[in-house]
Amino acid sequence: MGFEEYNPKSTLVVPENLVDKAKFTFIDVHSHQFRMATQDLSTLVRDMDKMNMGVMVNLSGGSGEGLQDMLKNVNNNYPNRFVIFANVDFSGVGKPNWGEEAAKQLESDVKSGAKGLKIYKSLGLRHKDINGKRIAIDDSRLDPIWTKCGELGIPVLIHAADPKSFWDPMDKDNERWLELKTRPRRKRSATNPAPWQQIIDEQHRMFKKHPKTKFINAHMGWYANNLAMLGELMDEIPNMSVGIGAIIAELGRQPRMAKKFFLKYQDRILFGKDSWKPEEFPTYFRVLETDDEYFPYYKKYHAFWAMYGLDLPDEVLRKVYYKNALNLIPGVDKSLFEQ
Repeated sequence: MGFEEYNPKSTLVVPENLVDKAKFTFIDVHSHQFRMATQDLSTLVRDMDKMNMGVMVNLSGGSGEGLQDMLKNVNNNYPNRFVIFANVDFSGVGKPNWGEEAAKQLESDVKSGAKGLKIYKSLGLRHKDINGKRIAIDDSRLDPIWTKCGELGIPVLIHAADPKSFWDPMDKDNERWLELKTRPRRKRSATNPAPWQQIIDEQHRMFKKHPKTKFINAHMGWYANNLAMLGELMDEIPNMSVGIGAIIAELGRQPRMAKKFFLKYQDRILFGKDSWKPEEFPTYFRVLETDDEYFPYYKKYHAFWAMYGLDLPDEVLRKVYYKNALNLIPGVDKSLFEQ
């Protein structure tokens, strides 16, 4: 038997408080639904209702007609249960007036009904300009987009890079060894396509350059494993909030440190899950709401350690679950949530 197969069941006997439904109605600010233009939304709503999700934010809205088709399906069926963010096509960066034209298209998408802008990790990793050069996240040619978002009063939810371990040597010291072993395409060299820190620094410089624009840093900016550093960044960049999508395992292994962080920055943390797997949400609820000890995470390749609950106060839970999102995302139906 190899390490990949070894997954022992704990013999520890401690109180268990399973949480299948969130204590308060919540907004998932980080979901991806690529077929929203044609899919039966009632199936999504049934799963949402079971876990007490009031609003799902679909970050994969696209632009133009594709976005309008999604909005039509939502508005014809469940207009107050879904929010759609637009996306930008970076394929033409370097053409004359590209930034202004992209900002104009974004403004049109917002007039159609988009409530925010989602930037994928491909910016900084894969996108190249018309001359074949990697587009840095803080490239000045993109400035009209970030400025337009500030003018329109919409948030930018942005995912930059990936966990730093993907850039580190794949050896016995790498916490993500199992993930890289089972998903080798995620492994990068130290400079592919640029050093991890360089990409992250580009993102932070862009945030600081556009103080009037509100940014939601997906995955806690990949600093959930270093909350002291993340706290310094939060203090330096007041227009940056963070989402907890796909990093609950980091929070669940440091409950005391994480709770202190949530208490201090309670107005700038948003609930998000990322991948749409309803059976995985209860682990998020249990980490946030209970004081349970040593319970399992659902993906061994993400975390081979156990979880502990943060036991957050109700007012902090309300902010993380919905209040902070209501403050950032325009036009959400507030009647769905406790006031």
